[in-house]
Order: sequence, then C-alpha cells, then structure tokens
Amino acid sequence: MVLYDVVVVGAGHAGIEAALVSARMGCQTLLLTISFDTIAQMSCNPAIGGLAKGQLVREIDALGGEMAKATDATGIQFRMLNTGKGPAVQSLRAQCDKKQYHLYMKKVLKNQDNLILQEDMVNEIMAKGNCAVGVKGKKESYYGKAVIITTGTFMKGLIHIGEDKTKGGRINEPSAENISDSLVKLGLELGRLKTGTPPRLDTKSIDYPGLIEQPGDEMPKPFSFSTEKIIQKQIPCYITHTNNKTHEIIRKNLDRAPLYTGQIKAIGPRYCPSIEDKIVRFAGREQHQVFLEPEGRKIPEVYCNGISTSLPKDVQEEMVHSIEGLEDAEFIRYGYAIEYDVVLPHQIKPTLETKKVENLFVAGQINGTSGYEEAGAQGLMAGINAVLKIRNDPSFILGRDEAYIGVLIDDLVTLGPTEPYRMFTSRAEYRLLLRSDNADRRLMPYANKLGLLDRALKKRLDNKERLIRDTLNVLSRTFKGTKNLKTLLKQPEITLKELEHKSAPLRKLKLTDDIREQVEIEAKYEGYIQRQLRQIEKARKMEDYPLPPGFDYGKIGHLSKEARTQLNKFKPASLGQASRIAGVSPADITVLMVYFLYGRRAP
Repeated sequence: MVLYDVVVVGAGHAGIEAALVSARMGCQTLLLTISFDTIAQMSCNPAIGGLAKGQLVREIDALGGEMAKATDATGIQFRMLNTGKGPAVQSLRAQCDKKQYHLYMKKVLKNQDNLILQEDMVNEIMAKGNCAVGVKGKKESYYGKAVIITTGTFMKGLIHIGEDKTKGGRINEPSAENISDSLVKLGLELGRLKTGTPPRLDTKSIDYPGLIEQPGDEMPKPFSFSTEKIIQKQIPCYITHTNNKTHEIIRKNLDRAPLYTGQIKAIGPRYCPSIEDKIVRFAGREQHQVFLEPEGRKIPEVYCNGISTSLPKDVQEEMVHSIEGLEDAEFIRYGYAIEYDVVLPHQIKPTLETKKVENLFVAGQINGTSGYEEAGAQGLMAGINAVLKIRNDPSFILGRDEAYIGVLIDDLVTLGPTEPYRMFTSRAEYRLLLRSDNADRRLMPYANKLGLLDRALKKRLDNKERLIRDTLNVLSRTFKGTKNLKTLLKQPEITLKELEHKSAPLRKLKLTDDIREQVEIEAKYEGYIQRQLRQIEKARKMEDYPLPPGFDYGKIGHLSKEARTQLNKFKPASLGQASRIAGVSPADITVLMVYFLYGRRAP
C-alpha cells in the first residue's frame, strides 16, 4: 500500500491548484483524473478573469498558483475592464486558446516534483471513524493523510438538450455516479445546482463584416506578476445581437424548454442566465448582446457568449440563424444545461475542510460556486490548508479585508448560497484595498512564509516596496515653501510623471509604471483608504473573538429562534462570522457578546 500525503480527486481548475501547491510545499501528492485529455478543460467559455474574477486570478498568482501564468502564456486577447472607473473595480480579462491552456497545465503538472498523475474514476471516499483516509477508484484504492475532492459538475451530472437527458459530467464525458452516495454515507448534506453553456459555431460559417469588432488592448497587461510582457499577437472578438425574431422563436418554444417544463429542477446561476431565461425575465428588452469569442488560434470553434441554452437542437438552429452574422452558421456543438450535486457549504470550515469528516477537503464547484477563477482560488486554499493540517501547523485563512479569496470563502461558509455563487466587486466591502494592481503587495508576504515565493519575486517585491516608500517620502517634502508634491498629486488631473519633471529627487528614483500606479493610487485615494482601514480595525475586534466550535446555541434563551437555528447550522468560528449569517440580527449579536464577552464565558 502506498500512502500519499495528499490525494486530490479531479484535475479541473480547483484540482490543479490544490495538487500543485501541495507538491510545491513538499508533500507527496497524487492527482486523480478520469482522463489526462481533459486536464484543465475549459468546458465553458475559454476566458480567464473579468470583473472581480481578475482580482482572484492575481491573488492566486501572488500566493504561488499557476492560473495567471497559464493565461499569460496561452491568451489570445487581453483586456482591462472598467478603465473608465476607479482602480477598485478595474479587472483583467483574457480570452485563451483552450487547447494550449490544457497542454500548458498538463506539462506543468507532469514536470512538478512530488506530484504523481493517475487516471482513474473515483467511486468512494474511505474513512476510519470520522477521518478520511483515502479514496477507492475503479482500478485500486489510494491512501492519503488528507483528501481533496474537486469534482466540478461531475457528481451525478445530468445533461439536458431539449427533451433529451444523458448522464455526464460534461458533454461526451461520464458522470461520477457514486461519490455523492459516499459523501452522504459520511454524513454530509448535498444539494443540486444547474449551469449551462451556449452553442459553438464554425468560425468559417460566420459573416463577420457588419458586426462590431472588439479588439484587445494595444498594450496588454499580464495577469502574473512574474510575466514581463505579453508578446503574442491578439485575435479580435465580435459583437452581434438577438432581435425580435429571435425572441419570438424562443417564446413559442418555451413549452419544449427544460427550464420551463419542470425537467430541470435545480437552481441555475442568477447572474449568467440562459437566453430563454433572459427572454422571460426581461420581456421588454428588444435585444441582447452576443459576444462571438474564438476558442483558439487554430481551433475553428466560436463561443457564443450570451445565448447559453438547453433548448432542443432544432430550436437552437432556428434561434441562432435569426441573429445577424449567424444566418448561415454551422453548429459544431449544441448548447446544453447540466445539473449536478454539490456539498452544501455551511458544512465546510473556512479552511475548506468538512466539519463532519476530518482531513476531507472540498473545493470548486462542488461547494456551489461557478467559474474557473473561484474554483482555482478554493483549490489553492484547500491545498495549502491540507498541507498545514498534516504538519500540525496553524491554518491559513484570509480575511475579508485581505483578499477577494477571503470574501469568497467567507461568503460560502456563512451565507450558504442556494444558487451558483459568482464573485463580484460589490461583494467586497473593502474593495478599494483589494485591487487587482496590489495583489502582490497584499499576499506575497504570505506566500513567502509558506515557502511558495521564489527568490527573484521576493527580491522584486522588496525593491518595489522600497521604491514606493522612497517616492512617498520625496512627495511629502515641502515644495516651493507652501505645498508638497503629494498635495499636488491628489488633484485628479496631475500625474506622477508630470511631477517628475518638477523634482530631481523623483527623477533620480527612476520609477517604473507599476510604481507610479501604486503611488498615485495611495496619494489620490488616501482619505478613502484611511477610512477603510479604520472600518477594518473596528470590525476586527469582533472578527477576532472566537466562538466554541461545538457549542449548542439553543442554550442561549435570549437569541431569536431563527438565530438559534442558523447558528447551530453554520457553527460560526467567530463573532464576526456570526454577524454575517442570514437570520442573525444585530440584536442577536449583542446577546452573543453579552453571553461570551461580558458574561466572561470563555470559548
């Protein structure tokens, strides 16, 4: 019998980050996948990043993950979104070559020390008492000190195209039929969610003239802090629109739509609805945007972003052919919806370890999230915490004030989403501090402590911090007897580059664009940043007060009935976490504070 330190099930975006970080921290790691040919499969849109998601990717990178590097190497179009707004909500997005992304990740995994890849279908999680000890596959059993499950949409996956239903984790791939039953036997409660994907069309059959071209940025910014420059040629995307004819075709066929016939029973993503859902919910809209996004340089497939659907094939053809530029489009793959099992996340600790089964971690869509970025972030954190658990070291938990990753995981374990969770900048109350541009400054010190930051990046970060400090010191000096340069820089129209012409000490520092960006943001938004820091300090007093893990809140008579129920369900780790649980009111928090703090009952 071979005993691994960490066994990871699933080689999607969560599983990859979990396996790599575990191996990079020195643990003997096994990564199990149904097929090597689907490693890092971009089963939905082959795009990485987007609003708030771009921040997640840069945070993964700052903590030693691989997603950003893979995107920089295989991206075919890069764009910075929300450039007309403030830095808090600007995010990177890149369209990737899905085949090259897969090959890149496959190569990285195969070349990683301490990591073994194995093809097998996992059927059961093995446990002794309430402790996971490994997994049982079709071929053999695999033993580990920690097990990380990252099954994506594969647990009892059911694919819908019109009236047709087929079992599958993705189109033309088998579902994992037995893991759900194994989790239930271990005492975990499962839910059911749904997601979907649009048709893929042959690019040669699309009439592009007359459509709106959407080019990438002229000077694309990389995702990874280790990438010097994006050098590959970019490919344009195109925009078209649905119309009244399209909408009428959909309306007259709603009686054949699985979403409306009761065939699909699971809850789908609110913020990425199918086209039939859009037509019903936004009946007054005359058109909806459709982004035609290439899936690769040499791949003839085009992803039709905006018309995700599970309508029957004949209806999909009629619908697509009613759209400008797609009149003669040929289908490579029809759109479909998929239902799948999830572990309800109120049963998960902030480390992503399950509360009922020790050493069993879950990450990615199995926790009820949507998106590659959310999955990758969870995989990374599950991998880190699995290693720390094995070492008997303190857990690694990021606060809501430290990272979008912290917001993501805290939302999962305190809110228990009932629909696929998607990250947005609006979910982060301290988003001015959690910008895309400063993820390295926020999180690389943690990566360094965890042994995940190489020397070159550490040296670059130290030099960057020194230059930012020196620049701010120069700016604070008196200028012409009445004003300092920092005061001038706070004016919206003044840039640091302009001030360098006025100041020899600034010119002597030989500033780069990334240093200028950090200094300008710190100067121009100083008042807002200081306000958020004060808010964080105030909230931290409550956040840091721990609550007993197994406490029965039914003992506290002054709590509302709903609060007692919710607190016993979620078992919050702290007062701060308790305050964010739905159904727990400020009055209930006051009762908890009186009971635990002022009543001096130690947790």
